[in-house]
Amino acid sequence: PDSFPPLWNEAAVRVLRGRMKGIQGHCNSCYMDAALFSLFSCTSVLDSMLFKPFLLCDRNVQSILRDEIVNPLRKTGFVKAASVMHLREQLTEKGQCSSFTNAEKDPEEFLNLIMHQILGIEPLLRLQSGGQEQDCYCYQIFMDKQEDLVVPDVQQLVERSFLSSELKLVEIPSCFIIQMPRFGKEYKMFSKIIPSLELDITDLLLDSPRECCMCGDVATLEC
Repeated sequence: PDSFPPLWNEAAVRVLRGRMKGIQGHCNSCYMDAALFSLFSCTSVLDSMLFKPFLLCDRNVQSILRDEIVNPLRKTGFVKAASVMHLREQLTEKGQCSSFTNAEKDPEEFLNLIMHQILGIEPLLRLQSGGQEQDCYCYQIFMDKQEDLVVPDVQQLVERSFLSSELKLVEIPSCFIIQMPRFGKEYKMFSKIIPSLELDITDLLLDSPRECCMCGDVATLEC
């Protein structure tokens, strides 16, 4: 099948900037639109979802995702709402949940459905908390309001969330999907979040050698 590479640098700006660009919203599709744009517009990390014949892979859903959403997004910078609705209808049928076509969902629910149940992809993350390991496809940032964080960046949010939840990454993930703090219509924890173009996960890795903040040698204790 046809394929178009992800958009980079000047090409990304040229193709994606302006009116009638991105993924057109319709019937509470914002959670899915934002997730699909993030996963595919400017990165090829998850392109295996579009081509690889996974064990449980539903080829119809895979072709809709590739031919009606990702390829048009990368080629013209625009995806019409009808294409996303076509995918939502298939997810409703496969996921046995009638509200995928009209209700707002948690992005994690969408990712788990399409990656695990429909395409059969192995989990992307291995986390450890309290000696127990768990596999998942994305990480949602949970944290209490902190007054010293007015306009945080992603690095700060991930580090503080892992610290407060006593979490560690068991291994370096091939793809680290991070969901920003949730908020409702009446309350926003942060008015803005600055994207971190690079993420340092040294302090998040289990049993990773780290530098002492006092002397610079390999640390033996963690505060």
